[in-house]
Amino acid sequence: MTDLLSKFDPLIQERETLLATGVKDPFSLVMEEVKSPTVAVCNGKETILLGTYNYMGMTFDDDVREAGLTALKEFGSGTTGSRVLNGTYSPHKDCEDALKEFYAMDHAMVFSTGYQANLGIISTLAGKGDYVILDIDSHASIYDGCAMGNAEIVAFRHNDVEALEKRLKRLPADAGKLVVLEGVYSMLGDVAPLKEMIRICKENGAMTLVDEAHSMGFIGENGRGVAEHQGVIDNVDFIIGTFSKSVGTVGGFCVSNHPKFEIMRLVCRPYVFTASLPPSVMATAATSIRKLMHSGNKRAHLWENSKKLHKGLRDLGFELGTPEAQSAIIAVIMPDLERGAMMWQALLQEGLYVNLARPPATPANMTLLRCSLCAEHTSEQVDQILGMFEAAGKAVGAI
Repeated sequence: MTDLLSKFDPLIQERETLLATGVKDPFSLVMEEVKSPTVAVCNGKETILLGTYNYMGMTFDDDVREAGLTALKEFGSGTTGSRVLNGTYSPHKDCEDALKEFYAMDHAMVFSTGYQANLGIISTLAGKGDYVILDIDSHASIYDGCAMGNAEIVAFRHNDVEALEKRLKRLPADAGKLVVLEGVYSMLGDVAPLKEMIRICKENGAMTLVDEAHSMGFIGENGRGVAEHQGVIDNVDFIIGTFSKSVGTVGGFCVSNHPKFEIMRLVCRPYVFTASLPPSVMATAATSIRKLMHSGNKRAHLWENSKKLHKGLRDLGFELGTPEAQSAIIAVIMPDLERGAMMWQALLQEGLYVNLARPPATPANMTLLRCSLCAEHTSEQVDQILGMFEAAGKAVGAI
Protein backbone atom coordinates (compact mmCIF):
# COMPACT_ATOMS: atom_id res chain seq x y z
CA MET A 1 0.00 0.00 0.00
CA THR A 2 1.26 3.47 -0.91
CA ASP A 3 1.14 5.87 2.02
CA LEU A 4 -0.71 8.89 0.67
CA LEU A 5 0.76 11.07 3.41
CA SER A 6 4.36 10.30 2.46
CA LYS A 7 4.34 13.29 0.10
CA PHE A 8 4.46 15.47 3.22
CA ASP A 9 7.61 13.84 4.65
CA PRO A 10 9.85 16.83 3.80
CA LEU A 11 7.48 19.19 5.63
CA ILE A 12 7.26 16.81 8.60
CA GLN A 13 11.06 16.72 8.78
CA GLU A 14 11.32 20.49 8.51
CA ARG A 15 8.85 20.90 11.38
CA GLU A 16 10.66 18.35 13.56
CA THR A 17 13.99 20.05 12.89
CA LEU A 18 12.56 23.42 13.83
CA LEU A 19 10.98 22.16 17.07
CA ALA A 20 14.23 20.40 17.98
CA THR A 21 15.86 23.82 18.34
CA GLY A 22 13.61 24.49 21.33
CA VAL A 23 11.17 26.77 19.52
CA LYS A 24 7.53 26.18 20.42
CA ASP A 25 5.17 25.27 17.60
CA PRO A 26 4.06 28.67 16.23
CA PHE A 27 1.07 27.10 14.49
CA SER A 28 -0.65 25.57 17.54
CA LEU A 29 -0.98 28.47 19.95
CA VAL A 30 -3.97 28.28 22.31
CA MET A 31 -5.55 31.42 23.75
CA GLU A 32 -6.83 30.48 27.20
CA GLU A 33 -8.81 33.70 27.64
CA VAL A 34 -9.66 36.60 25.35
CA LYS A 35 -10.18 39.81 27.30
CA SER A 36 -10.76 42.29 24.48
CA PRO A 37 -10.07 42.75 20.75
CA THR A 38 -6.44 43.56 21.64
CA VAL A 39 -5.58 41.46 24.71
CA ALA A 40 -5.65 37.72 25.47
CA VAL A 41 -4.03 35.26 27.85
CA CYS A 42 -1.57 32.95 26.06
CA ASN A 43 0.50 30.38 27.96
CA GLY A 44 -0.74 31.95 31.17
CA LYS A 45 0.60 35.40 30.20
CA GLU A 46 -1.40 38.50 29.31
CA THR A 47 -0.55 39.19 25.67
CA ILE A 48 -1.18 42.03 23.24
CA LEU A 49 -2.81 40.70 20.06
CA LEU A 50 -1.22 41.91 16.83
CA GLY A 51 -2.21 39.08 14.52
CA THR A 52 -5.97 38.57 14.56
CA TYR A 53 -7.40 40.45 11.51
CA ASN A 54 -9.83 42.05 13.96
CA TYR A 55 -9.20 45.34 12.18
CA MET A 56 -12.15 47.31 13.52
CA GLY A 57 -12.34 45.62 16.92
CA MET A 58 -15.97 44.55 16.54
CA THR A 59 -15.72 41.16 18.32
CA PHE A 60 -16.45 42.68 21.73
CA ASP A 61 -18.82 45.45 20.62
CA ASP A 62 -21.76 45.50 23.04
CA ASP A 63 -24.44 45.87 20.35
CA VAL A 64 -22.94 43.11 18.25
CA ARG A 65 -22.80 40.65 21.13
CA GLU A 66 -26.30 41.51 22.29
CA ALA A 67 -27.68 40.93 18.78
CA GLY A 68 -26.08 37.49 18.72
CA LEU A 69 -27.45 36.52 22.11
CA THR A 70 -30.96 37.65 21.18
CA ALA A 71 -30.93 35.67 17.93
CA LEU A 72 -29.56 32.61 19.72
CA LYS A 73 -32.52 32.69 22.10
CA GLU A 74 -35.09 33.34 19.36
CA PHE A 75 -33.87 31.02 16.60
CA GLY A 76 -31.75 28.36 18.31
CA SER A 77 -28.18 27.28 17.72
CA GLY A 78 -28.29 26.47 13.98
CA THR A 79 -30.36 25.93 10.85
CA THR A 80 -29.38 22.33 9.97
CA GLY A 81 -30.02 23.10 6.32
CA SER A 82 -28.96 24.72 3.08
CA ARG A 83 -29.91 28.24 2.11
CA VAL A 84 -31.98 26.89 -0.78
CA LEU A 85 -33.98 24.56 1.48
CA ASN A 86 -34.74 25.21 5.16
CA GLY A 87 -31.62 27.24 5.97
CA THR A 88 -32.76 30.79 5.29
CA TYR A 89 -34.06 32.53 8.41
CA SER A 90 -34.95 36.20 8.71
CA PRO A 91 -31.47 37.07 10.10
CA HIS A 92 -29.89 35.73 6.88
CA LYS A 93 -32.01 38.07 4.75
CA ASP A 94 -31.37 40.94 7.17
CA CYS A 95 -27.63 40.38 6.88
CA GLU A 96 -27.82 40.45 3.08
CA ASP A 97 -29.89 43.63 3.33
CA ALA A 98 -27.18 45.15 5.55
CA LEU A 99 -24.56 44.31 2.92
CA LYS A 100 -26.65 45.92 0.19
CA GLU A 101 -26.98 49.05 2.34
CA PHE A 102 -23.26 49.09 3.15
CA TYR A 103 -22.13 48.77 -0.47
CA ALA A 104 -25.13 50.55 -2.04
CA MET A 105 -25.51 47.57 -4.39
CA ASP A 106 -28.52 45.63 -5.66
CA HIS A 107 -27.58 42.08 -4.70
CA ALA A 108 -25.83 40.32 -1.83
CA MET A 109 -25.22 36.64 -1.23
CA VAL A 110 -23.86 35.26 2.07
CA PHE A 111 -21.65 32.16 2.26
CA SER A 112 -20.57 30.13 5.27
CA THR A 113 -16.96 31.35 4.98
CA GLY A 114 -14.94 33.81 2.93
CA TYR A 115 -13.08 30.86 1.43
CA GLN A 116 -16.36 29.42 0.19
CA ALA A 117 -17.36 32.77 -1.29
CA ASN A 118 -14.31 32.79 -3.56
CA LEU A 119 -14.56 29.07 -4.22
CA GLY A 120 -18.22 29.32 -5.17
CA ILE A 121 -18.37 32.55 -7.14
CA ILE A 122 -15.19 31.98 -9.19
CA SER A 123 -15.92 28.33 -9.99
CA THR A 124 -19.48 29.16 -11.04
CA LEU A 125 -18.64 32.17 -13.19
CA ALA A 126 -15.64 30.71 -15.03
CA GLY A 127 -15.80 27.14 -16.32
CA LYS A 128 -14.18 25.05 -18.99
CA GLY A 129 -13.25 27.18 -21.99
CA ASP A 130 -13.23 30.40 -19.95
CA TYR A 131 -10.18 32.24 -18.64
CA VAL A 132 -9.40 33.49 -15.14
CA ILE A 133 -6.68 36.10 -15.15
CA LEU A 134 -5.20 36.60 -11.71
CA ASP A 135 -2.35 38.12 -9.77
CA ILE A 136 0.31 35.49 -9.07
CA ASP A 137 0.15 36.35 -5.35
CA SER A 138 -3.59 35.62 -5.13
CA HIS A 139 -5.06 33.91 -2.07
CA ALA A 140 -5.37 30.12 -2.02
CA SER A 141 -9.17 30.34 -2.14
CA ILE A 142 -8.92 32.15 -5.48
CA TYR A 143 -6.67 29.49 -6.97
CA ASP A 144 -8.94 26.76 -5.59
CA GLY A 145 -11.97 28.45 -7.15
CA CYS A 146 -10.20 28.37 -10.51
CA ALA A 147 -9.35 24.69 -10.13
CA MET A 148 -12.90 23.76 -9.16
CA GLY A 149 -14.34 25.58 -12.14
CA ASN A 150 -11.81 24.06 -14.54
CA ALA A 151 -11.15 27.40 -16.22
CA GLU A 152 -7.84 28.24 -17.84
CA ILE A 153 -5.64 30.10 -15.36
CA VAL A 154 -3.55 32.99 -16.65
CA ALA A 155 -1.34 34.54 -13.98
CA PHE A 156 0.47 37.87 -14.18
CA ARG A 157 3.26 39.43 -12.13
CA HIS A 158 2.13 40.90 -8.82
CA ASN A 159 0.46 44.31 -9.13
CA ASP A 160 1.94 44.76 -12.64
CA VAL A 161 -0.53 46.75 -14.76
CA GLU A 162 1.43 46.27 -17.98
CA ALA A 163 1.69 42.49 -17.45
CA LEU A 164 -2.09 42.28 -16.93
CA GLU A 165 -2.72 44.18 -20.16
CA LYS A 166 -0.37 41.94 -22.14
CA ARG A 167 -2.07 38.80 -20.85
CA LEU A 168 -5.53 40.10 -21.72
CA LYS A 169 -4.56 41.12 -25.26
CA ARG A 170 -3.26 37.61 -26.00
CA LEU A 171 -6.59 35.95 -25.21
CA PRO A 172 -9.35 35.31 -27.77
CA ALA A 173 -11.60 38.35 -28.05
CA ASP A 174 -14.80 36.29 -27.78
CA ALA A 175 -13.70 34.13 -24.84
CA GLY A 176 -15.22 34.46 -21.36
CA LYS A 177 -12.70 36.34 -19.22
CA LEU A 178 -12.76 36.99 -15.47
CA VAL A 179 -10.00 39.08 -13.89
CA VAL A 180 -9.64 38.42 -10.17
CA LEU A 181 -7.86 41.02 -8.05
CA GLU A 182 -7.45 41.76 -4.36
CA GLY A 183 -7.76 45.18 -2.80
CA VAL A 184 -5.14 44.46 -0.13
CA TYR A 185 -2.81 41.47 -0.46
CA SER A 186 -2.73 39.76 2.91
CA MET A 187 0.90 38.72 3.17
CA LEU A 188 2.70 42.04 2.63
CA GLY A 189 -0.27 44.35 3.16
CA ASP A 190 0.24 46.10 -0.15
CA VAL A 191 -2.59 47.67 -2.17
CA ALA A 192 -3.48 46.89 -5.79
CA PRO A 193 -3.56 49.65 -8.46
CA LEU A 194 -7.23 48.92 -9.11
CA LYS A 195 -7.98 52.15 -10.94
CA GLU A 196 -5.64 51.32 -13.81
CA MET A 197 -6.38 47.61 -13.75
CA ILE A 198 -10.16 47.94 -13.86
CA ARG A 199 -9.86 50.33 -16.82
CA ILE A 200 -7.69 47.85 -18.72
CA CYS A 201 -10.13 45.03 -17.97
CA LYS A 202 -13.06 46.99 -19.39
CA GLU A 203 -11.08 47.97 -22.49
CA ASN A 204 -10.35 44.29 -23.14
CA GLY A 205 -13.83 42.89 -22.52
CA ALA A 206 -13.12 41.17 -19.21
CA MET A 207 -15.41 40.99 -16.19
CA THR A 208 -13.85 41.88 -12.85
CA LEU A 209 -13.98 40.45 -9.35
CA VAL A 210 -12.22 42.18 -6.44
CA ASP A 211 -11.62 40.47 -3.11
CA GLU A 212 -11.80 43.19 -0.44
CA ALA A 213 -11.36 40.84 2.54
CA HIS A 214 -8.52 42.85 4.09
CA SER A 215 -9.82 46.32 3.24
CA MET A 216 -13.58 46.19 3.90
CA GLY A 217 -14.53 48.29 6.91
CA PHE A 218 -11.26 50.20 6.97
CA ILE A 219 -10.22 51.57 3.58
CA GLY A 220 -12.38 54.04 1.65
CA GLU A 221 -14.56 56.92 2.80
CA ASN A 222 -17.37 54.51 3.73
CA GLY A 223 -15.14 51.52 4.45
CA ARG A 224 -16.10 49.76 1.22
CA GLY A 225 -12.51 48.99 0.32
CA VAL A 226 -9.78 49.87 -2.14
CA ALA A 227 -12.16 50.00 -5.11
CA GLU A 228 -14.11 52.76 -3.36
CA HIS A 229 -10.94 54.58 -2.31
CA GLN A 230 -9.63 54.58 -5.90
CA GLY A 231 -12.99 55.61 -7.36
CA VAL A 232 -13.75 52.49 -9.40
CA ILE A 233 -16.24 50.58 -7.27
CA ASP A 234 -19.07 51.21 -9.76
CA ASN A 235 -17.00 49.53 -12.48
CA VAL A 236 -16.37 46.31 -10.53
CA ASP A 237 -18.71 43.45 -11.45
CA PHE A 238 -18.35 41.41 -8.25
CA ILE A 239 -16.94 42.19 -4.81
CA ILE A 240 -16.02 39.36 -2.47
CA GLY A 241 -15.56 39.82 1.25
CA THR A 242 -15.48 38.08 4.59
CA PHE A 243 -17.02 38.54 8.03
CA SER A 244 -13.97 37.10 9.80
CA LYS A 245 -11.94 40.30 9.70
CA SER A 246 -13.39 43.81 10.14
CA VAL A 247 -16.92 42.50 10.74
CA GLY A 248 -15.66 40.41 13.64
CA THR A 249 -17.49 37.09 13.21
CA VAL A 250 -17.45 34.36 10.53
CA GLY A 251 -18.87 34.06 7.01
CA GLY A 252 -18.30 35.35 3.50
CA PHE A 253 -20.22 37.24 0.86
CA CYS A 254 -20.45 38.53 -2.68
CA VAL A 255 -22.17 41.78 -3.69
CA SER A 256 -22.97 42.84 -7.22
CA ASN A 257 -25.15 45.04 -9.41
CA HIS A 258 -25.34 42.45 -12.19
CA PRO A 259 -29.03 42.05 -13.16
CA LYS A 260 -28.73 38.25 -13.44
CA PHE A 261 -26.90 37.77 -10.14
CA GLU A 262 -29.72 36.04 -8.23
CA ILE A 263 -29.42 32.93 -10.42
CA MET A 264 -26.15 32.24 -8.58
CA ARG A 265 -28.17 30.98 -5.62
CA LEU A 266 -29.32 27.99 -7.71
CA VAL A 267 -26.11 27.15 -9.58
CA CYS A 268 -23.31 27.86 -7.10
CA ARG A 269 -22.41 24.50 -5.53
CA PRO A 270 -20.57 25.76 -2.39
CA TYR A 271 -23.70 27.82 -1.62
CA VAL A 272 -26.26 25.13 -2.40
CA PHE A 273 -24.58 22.07 -0.88
CA THR A 274 -23.65 23.31 2.58
CA ALA A 275 -25.50 24.27 5.74
CA SER A 276 -26.15 27.95 6.30
CA LEU A 277 -24.60 29.91 9.14
CA PRO A 278 -26.35 30.01 12.54
CA PRO A 279 -28.86 32.87 12.87
CA SER A 280 -26.88 34.25 15.82
CA VAL A 281 -23.84 34.69 13.56
CA MET A 282 -25.98 36.45 10.97
CA ALA A 283 -27.36 38.81 13.61
CA THR A 284 -23.88 39.74 14.83
CA ALA A 285 -22.71 40.30 11.25
CA ALA A 286 -25.68 42.50 10.28
CA THR A 287 -25.30 44.63 13.40
CA SER A 288 -21.56 45.00 12.89
CA ILE A 289 -21.90 45.90 9.20
CA ARG A 290 -24.41 48.66 9.96
CA LYS A 291 -22.15 50.07 12.67
CA LEU A 292 -19.17 50.03 10.31
CA MET A 293 -21.09 52.38 8.01
CA HIS A 294 -20.65 55.08 10.67
CA SER A 295 -17.14 54.31 11.92
CA GLY A 296 -15.11 57.10 10.35
CA ASN A 297 -13.38 57.93 13.63
CA LYS A 298 -12.28 54.34 14.13
CA ARG A 299 -10.96 54.20 10.57
CA ALA A 300 -8.94 57.36 11.17
CA HIS A 301 -7.47 55.99 14.41
CA LEU A 302 -6.53 52.71 12.71
CA TRP A 303 -4.65 54.66 10.03
CA GLU A 304 -2.78 56.53 12.78
CA ASN A 305 -1.84 53.22 14.42
CA SER A 306 -0.66 51.72 11.14
CA LYS A 307 1.50 54.69 10.20
CA LYS A 308 3.01 54.90 13.69
CA LEU A 309 3.89 51.20 13.85
CA HIS A 310 5.30 51.15 10.32
CA LYS A 311 7.58 54.13 10.96
CA GLY A 312 8.65 52.80 14.36
CA LEU A 313 9.60 49.37 13.04
CA ARG A 314 11.47 50.88 10.10
CA ASP A 315 13.36 53.22 12.43
CA LEU A 316 14.37 50.23 14.58
CA GLY A 317 15.99 48.69 11.50
CA PHE A 318 13.49 46.02 10.51
CA GLU A 319 12.88 45.27 6.82
CA LEU A 320 9.21 45.74 5.98
CA GLY A 321 7.01 44.51 3.16
CA THR A 322 5.94 47.97 1.97
CA PRO A 323 7.79 51.31 1.80
CA GLU A 324 4.96 53.00 3.73
CA ALA A 325 1.83 51.95 5.58
CA GLN A 326 -0.74 50.96 2.96
CA SER A 327 -3.22 48.99 5.06
CA ALA A 328 -3.70 47.56 8.55
CA ILE A 329 -1.16 44.83 7.74
CA ILE A 330 2.54 45.44 8.32
CA ALA A 331 4.84 42.58 7.36
CA VAL A 332 8.28 42.24 8.94
CA ILE A 333 10.59 40.24 6.67
CA MET A 334 12.77 37.62 8.38
CA PRO A 335 15.88 36.06 6.80
CA ASP A 336 14.66 32.45 7.18
CA LEU A 337 12.12 30.24 8.96
CA GLU A 338 14.38 29.41 11.90
CA ARG A 339 15.15 33.07 12.65
CA GLY A 340 11.52 33.97 12.09
CA ALA A 341 10.35 31.31 14.56
CA MET A 342 12.92 32.47 17.12
CA MET A 343 11.71 36.06 16.75
CA TRP A 344 8.07 34.95 16.99
CA GLN A 345 8.79 33.11 20.24
CA ALA A 346 10.80 36.00 21.66
CA LEU A 347 7.90 38.36 20.97
CA LEU A 348 5.45 35.95 22.61
CA GLN A 349 7.67 35.82 25.68
CA GLU A 350 7.64 39.62 25.72
CA GLY A 351 3.83 39.49 25.69
CA LEU A 352 3.07 40.08 21.99
CA TYR A 353 1.34 37.76 19.51
CA VAL A 354 1.95 38.15 15.77
CA ASN A 355 1.45 35.78 12.84
CA LEU A 356 4.40 33.76 11.60
CA ALA A 357 3.86 33.25 7.87
CA ARG A 358 5.98 30.88 5.81
CA PRO A 359 6.14 29.43 2.31
CA PRO A 360 4.15 28.37 0.34
CA ALA A 361 1.62 30.89 1.71
CA THR A 362 4.08 33.75 1.30
CA PRO A 363 5.38 35.39 -1.89
CA ALA A 364 8.96 34.82 -3.06
CA ASN A 365 9.57 32.15 -0.38
CA MET A 366 9.63 34.81 2.33
CA THR A 367 9.33 34.20 6.06
CA LEU A 368 7.23 36.97 7.56
CA LEU A 369 6.10 38.23 10.93
CA ARG A 370 2.74 39.63 9.93
CA CYS A 371 1.30 42.34 12.14
CA SER A 372 -2.43 43.13 11.92
CA LEU A 373 -3.42 46.32 13.68
CA CYS A 374 -6.78 46.99 15.30
CA ALA A 375 -8.75 50.20 15.69
CA GLU A 376 -8.98 49.35 19.40
CA HIS A 377 -5.21 49.40 19.90
CA THR A 378 -4.35 52.50 21.90
CA SER A 379 -1.40 54.72 21.01
CA GLU A 380 0.21 53.53 24.24
CA GLN A 381 -0.15 49.90 23.15
CA VAL A 382 1.59 50.71 19.87
CA ASP A 383 4.45 52.19 21.91
CA GLN A 384 4.56 48.96 23.95
CA ILE A 385 4.60 46.90 20.77
CA LEU A 386 7.58 48.83 19.43
CA GLY A 387 9.42 48.28 22.71
CA MET A 388 8.72 44.56 22.50
CA PHE A 389 10.00 44.37 18.93
CA GLU A 390 13.18 46.19 19.94
CA ALA A 391 13.83 43.86 22.89
CA ALA A 392 13.03 40.67 20.94
CA GLY A 393 14.97 41.81 17.88
CA LYS A 394 18.10 42.47 19.89
CA ALA A 395 17.71 39.19 21.81
CA VAL A 396 17.71 37.06 18.64
CA GLY A 397 20.07 39.24 16.60
CA ALA A 398 17.42 40.42 14.14
CA ILE A 399 18.43 44.06 14.55
